[in-house]
Amino acid sequence: MDYIEIKGYKSIKEQKVDFKDINILIGSNGSGKSNFISFFEFLNRLYNRNLQEYISLRGGEDKILFEGKDVTDRIYFNVEFNGGVNGYSATLKAGEEKLIFTDERLIYNRDEGSDISAYSTEARIKTTDNFRAKYVIQYLNGFRKYHFHDTGAKSPFTLMSHIENDIYFLYEKGENLAAFLYNIQKENPKVYLRIISTIQSVAPYFSDFFFQPNKENYIRLQWKDKFSNVIYGVNDLSDGTIRFIALATLFMQPELPQTIIIDEPELGLHPAAISKLAGLIKSVASKQCQVILATQSTDLISHFEPEDIITVDRINGESVFRRLDSESLSSISKPLHP
Repeated sequence: MDYIEIKGYKSIKEQKVDFKDINILIGSNGSGKSNFISFFEFLNRLYNRNLQEYISLRGGEDKILFEGKDVTDRIYFNVEFNGGVNGYSATLKAGEEKLIFTDERLIYNRDEGSDISAYSTEARIKTTDNFRAKYVIQYLNGFRKYHFHDTGAKSPFTLMSHIENDIYFLYEKGENLAAFLYNIQKENPKVYLRIISTIQSVAPYFSDFFFQPNKENYIRLQWKDKFSNVIYGVNDLSDGTIRFIALATLFMQPELPQTIIIDEPELGLHPAAISKLAGLIKSVASKQCQVILATQSTDLISHFEPEDIITVDRINGESVFRRLDSESLSSISKPLHP
């Protein structure tokens, strides 16, 4: 992505954010970091024609529109990819019961775009016969907001996944982690061994995963340690360890997505694991995988350059985004002389 412009979404009244390879959002609670990250989830549901269900399950249009329908009656966005070669924009206006697409455009070389809207309640990008759609879809298909927060007794990591159907990409909450890792072990053993080695660097007792599909080809995430023959389950791992396993898998998978979007990946991680995470972020960014994440960890941001950081502040109720730069920070930090 080159940039995204958003108007009227949650705490974002009107903002344009330019992207680099690494984009780390920092700010206080309630500043709007998670709202910005959630926009990509909104965009994913919109593109997949599940927008109305998504909005309904999150409290309706009043919770999506900036300060509610009494203040804001529409959402607008424009996102540009690949140096301006492709773009996608839409305007959704609040109707009597649902948001309506009053404009939906496929953009090429920053032209005015082809309007494919039909005043419908769901996007048409996946159903239109406009030839530009397939190029934009390649980018939108990777917009998944990852969050590995739930590590409880019935967390997504404890679920069984299918070794044929659940292997194509890592799911947003990690519910197919077992099948995804199992497939990496089979198809890319060198990558799998690197993942194991990385996990061991923060959990020295960890030996390997134990994969045993059942008769229906479903598998559960299990593992072995270096000091016994006992087979352990997910709930025998600390919260931080299982989150790090998911993060290592996400950032070290053989075929990286074009974009990785993740909210507060540092939760529960030991400082040594945070350092490893920073290295993984830099590694994928060097391979043309763009990283967008929100964090409250000073430990994590200490591993990056100011240009990688976007500050988020809530000013008069609006979220305001500003990318840092070394030059301005340097001038601020210089001592003042009389």
